[in-house]
Amino acid sequence: MARFGIIGAGSWGTALAGILASNGHVVKLWARDSSVLEEISDKRVNSKYLPHFRVPSEVLVQSDLPKMARGQDGLIMAVPSHAVRHVLDCIPSVDPRAVFVSVAKGIENETLLRVSQILAERFDENQIAVLSGPSHAEEVSRQIPTLVVCASKSHETATWVQNAFMASTFRVYTHHDVVGVELGGALKNVAAFASGVVDGVGGGDNTKAALITRALVEITRLGVRLGAEPRTFSGLSGMGDLIVTCMSKHSRNRHLGEEIARGKTLDEALAAMVMVAESVKTTRSAYDLAGQHGVEVPIIEESYKVLFENKNPRKAVFELMTRAAKVEDWG
Repeated sequence: MARFGIIGAGSWGTALAGILASNGHVVKLWARDSSVLEEISDKRVNSKYLPHFRVPSEVLVQSDLPKMARGQDGLIMAVPSHAVRHVLDCIPSVDPRAVFVSVAKGIENETLLRVSQILAERFDENQIAVLSGPSHAEEVSRQIPTLVVCASKSHETATWVQNAFMASTFRVYTHHDVVGVELGGALKNVAAFASGVVDGVGGGDNTKAALITRALVEITRLGVRLGAEPRTFSGLSGMGDLIVTCMSKHSRNRHLGEEIARGKTLDEALAAMVMVAESVKTTRSAYDLAGQHGVEVPIIEESYKVLFENKNPRKAVFELMTRAAKVEDWG
């Protein structure tokens, strides 16, 4: 049994709280929105983010973030990536042995840092882990079999997280490639947006399969340039995450692309969404990273232009299809 503090009571934070509590751990859940915590405490439901899931009575809520963070064996960072730095600034102290587990899938716009890198500015990187993979919270909360991967510089830390989360319907693998696992989880959101655009303009199964395959090429190409191992992207936080987020009805990033392709502006589409679509900010970061490192990423580039330069989605798809003929190259 371990003590866990979950920072962020969105759909994913709530679902993970359920897993940890069911595994016998002591779990406290914090959210910026006090009404979410009050509802969980009083009714054992999070109607805003995960309405069909009954939160176990063992999950305690805590509105005082500094108080919640103290004395925990593990802290789960489940807020959107752009909020991580602000949240950390609100935590003056933690147990020096605490393990930080990032489940946020994004890249900070201003610094182009991954979440684990932001955490490493304050904490020992051997106490930091990244949990990623094809794992919609809606299905995890319904105990649909799910496989994820936990990466850390420290094998001991990765194994500790693995043992904490492992359940009959939630299988966790360990990995040492933090860069690859984290980038796979973040960059797939850009592909999910592009997948939604494909759906919105009337693409078919052929189109979607091509998009997923070529997006994997771009993610691998950029990831390797940033220090990841190429084989990592053939795993759960690469191909696995790409498949689920590009195909699923649960994917809010795919939904966003579909809405924009059907005529909504970015502001209109975001205003109609309850949860954060990480693809918006991550597309900007991915575009900037590719430019800095001279990496060819046409899907990321077209997604950026649709999101931030008001490019017509149909024109973006057309220009991807009419690029110069090439050899299929994964280099």
